[in-house]
Amino acid sequence: MFYILRMDHNNILGVVLAGGQSKRFGQDKSQVRLQGTVMIDYILSEIIDEFPEILIVSNNDIKFKKAKHISKIEDYQKNAGPLGGVLTAMKWVKDNNKNYKWISTFPSDTPFFKKKLLHEFFNNIKPNDSKLFFIKSNNTRHNIFGLWSVELLDQLEDDVVNKGERKVETWADKVGVSTITINAGDTDPFFNINTKEDLAKAEDILNQHD
Repeated sequence: MFYILRMDHNNILGVVLAGGQSKRFGQDKSQVRLQGTVMIDYILSEIIDEFPEILIVSNNDIKFKKAKHISKIEDYQKNAGPLGGVLTAMKWVKDNNKNYKWISTFPSDTPFFKKKLLHEFFNNIKPNDSKLFFIKSNNTRHNIFGLWSVELLDQLEDDVVNKGERKVETWADKVGVSTITINAGDTDPFFNINTKEDLAKAEDILNQHD
C-alpha cells in the first residue's frame, strides 16, 4: 500500500545505493548477515511496497530480496561514491524513458530504518520548495536518505564526471537542499554498519528487542 500523500508515488523511483567499497568493514556490507538476514534486505523489506520500481546500484554480484519490480545495475561512473550512484539512477531513468520525476535514495547498511519514517518524510515535503530534500534527526542531516529531482541530472553529471565532485554534503549545499526534521525515536533508525564492531552492536540491539 502506498502512503505517500504530498508526493505522487508514480513519479518516484526507489534507489538503494550499494556501490560502496566497504573498506572499513573489509567486505561488501550489503551482503553481511545480521541475525540470518542479508543486510540489504532490511531496507528492501521496508521500502518494497512503497515504490512502483526499486533500483539497486551495486558493482558486485550480490544477493537481495527478489521481486519483479526490483532490479540491479552497476555504476555509470566507477569510484564516484554515493553521488555516482545517484547519477547512475538518474541516467537510468533518462536512458530507459521512464516517467519518474524524483528518485528516493537509501543506503544498504541501516537495518533499523522503518517505512513509517519514510511516510513522515514524504508527507512533509512540498515539492515546489526545492529540487533536493534530506532527512534530519537529532540535529544530524542524513545525506543518503534523500529525495532528488531528476532535473538535477545535467548539473550532477557535469560535477561528478567533469569536475570530480565526490562528497554528497558538499554538492547538496552547493545546489541547495531542504531538510525535513523527523522524530527518530529511541533506537536510532539511521545507525549504519561501518565496522565489525557496529555489526556486533546491531546484534545486541536486535537481541534486546526480541
